[in-house]
Amino acid sequence: MKRSGPLFTLLAGLLLAVFMLSLNATTGTRSTSAGSGTPADAVSASPAPSKTPTESATKAPAATATPDRPPPSSGRPSPAVPNGDYAGRTDDDSSAVAVTVRDGRAVAYFCDGRDQESWLKGDVEADGTMRLTNKKGQVLTGELSGRRIRGGVDMGQRTYGFTADRSLEPSGLYRATDTVDGTEVDAGWIVLQDGDQVGILRRDGEAAPAPRIDPRSGAVTVDGQQLTARPVTP
Repeated sequence: MKRSGPLFTLLAGLLLAVFMLSLNATTGTRSTSAGSGTPADAVSASPAPSKTPTESATKAPAATATPDRPPPSSGRPSPAVPNGDYAGRTDDDSSAVAVTVRDGRAVAYFCDGRDQESWLKGDVEADGTMRLTNKKGQVLTGELSGRRIRGGVDMGQRTYGFTADRSLEPSGLYRATDTVDGTEVDAGWIVLQDGDQVGILRRDGEAAPAPRIDPRSGAVTVDGQQLTARPVTP
């Protein structure tokens, strides 16, 4: 019976040693599991920062047009000056003026029916204004408004105001150029709406009142020879 004491003591020590080893193994495993995460894992798991309203507005494309971009076109063409024939008298009733407009161009004739005349031509602007000239330096300025041209003719020594209304055939501007008995003939006529005619005929440059024409056919007799006066266009 005395031998059992040391045996129990040895057995108790062995059990205590096994218990301590098991306890150390369990504690080490828990420590390793708790410290296994790395700083890199923590960064990758954090949510990405969201864009602030200021950054979004800065990166958004501009809604306004650039300075060098032309404004949008309305697609409507510029107003055109209508074609037409206009005839009338000067303000002092001493002379007549006729203007023919075709496709933005105009030709005009000023005539006093005796010895003073002028042929002029030029462009008509979209607003109806015109400045017609010739090589002599004479100028017709006017403005087409509605069915009337109002303006003036500068003949150099004097300017004549005039009003020319829209005319219907056979009223208008006519001209005839030909050779009669070896003489060069150049004549111009303004046929007014009331049937009156104002014109000059030049033989080799010498001016004289022009004979009447038939506006319907343009027929006119000059020194016994029949000529044809034709409408004048630009």
